[in-house]
Amino acid sequence: MSQTTSPSGAGALATASAPARRLRDHGRATPWLFLAPYLLLFTGFVVIPVVLGLWMSLHQWDYTLPLKPFVGLDNYVDLFTPGSTTSGIFWQAMQATAIFTVASVPFLLVIPLLVALLMNAKFPGRNFFRAVYFAPYVLGVAVVAVLWRYLLDNNIGLVNYYLGVLGLPDDTAWLTSTPAAWVALVGVTVWWTLGFNAIIYLAALQDIPAELYEAARMDGAGRWQQFRNVTLPGLRPILTFVTINTLIASANMFGQSYLMTQGGPGRETRTAIYQIAETGLRNFQMGDAAAMSYILTLFLIGLSVAVFWLFRERKGARK
Repeated sequence: MSQTTSPSGAGALATASAPARRLRDHGRATPWLFLAPYLLLFTGFVVIPVVLGLWMSLHQWDYTLPLKPFVGLDNYVDLFTPGSTTSGIFWQAMQATAIFTVASVPFLLVIPLLVALLMNAKFPGRNFFRAVYFAPYVLGVAVVAVLWRYLLDNNIGLVNYYLGVLGLPDDTAWLTSTPAAWVALVGVTVWWTLGFNAIIYLAALQDIPAELYEAARMDGAGRWQQFRNVTLPGLRPILTFVTINTLIASANMFGQSYLMTQGGPGRETRTAIYQIAETGLRNFQMGDAAAMSYILTLFLIGLSVAVFWLFRERKGARK
C-alpha cells in the first residue's frame, strides 16, 4: 500500500527546515564575525602600512616636494652605492645595530634562563622575587632611559659615586664615550627586559613533566645531565621563540640610544631604527627611510630563518 505526503505535511516540513537552514548559515558566519575585529586591525595596522611603505620606497617621497616622482629601485640601489648620500650613514647604523645585538642577545638569553631556574625552585618568598625581577619590564622606555641617564651621568650620577666609594675609577663617561656607551646601553637593556624572558622560561619549565626528572635521577643523572638531557630539550620550542623575539627586539633598539646617548658619541650608537626615524621624520625623506626599513627587514627574516634551522629537531637526536 503506497503512502503519499499531503501538501500540508510538505509545507510543515519546509517550515521546520527553514530555521535549521538559517541556523546553519548563521553558524558558518560566526567564525568570521569573531575574526572581523582582528582582520580589520591587522589590515589597518599591518597590511596597509606594509604596502604603503613598499610603494613609498619606490618613490622620491619627500614631504617638502609637491610631487612624489617614481624612481623604481633607485632608493635601494643608493643604499648599496658607496659615496651616495644614504649608503654610508645607513651601513654605519647597521653596524651599530649589529654591535648592540651581538652584545645584548647572549645576556638576554642566558641570564633570564638562570633567573627562571632559580625562580622555579621552591623557597620562601619566591613569588615576591618573581615580581621584583619582572617589575622593570612594566616601565616605559622613556622612564627607564631618563632614570639611567641620571644614574650614569659622569658628574652627578650615583654609579660613578659608588664606584669611587669602592676605590674604582669614578670618572667614566658612560654616555659620551665608547665602549662605555655600549656597556651602558646593553646593561640597561638587560636590566629592563630580562624579566620578560624569565617569565616565559619559567612557564616553560613548569610544563616539563616532573616524571622526566625523576626518571633521570633514577638513571643516575646529575644536575648538569638533567639540565642537558631533560631541561634543554623541553625548552627547545621556547628557546626558538625567545631567541627570535630577542633578536628582533635588539635589532629594533631605538629609545635607549635616542634618550640616553642621542646616538653619540658622534654616530657610534646610532642604530638602524634611529637612522630610519631621522631620515624619514626629521629629513622628510620617507622614500629612503622606507627602503632602509625593508633592507633591515630582510636581514631580520634571514636571522629568523637561521634560528629556526639551528633549533630544528634533528633526525637521530633522540633514540
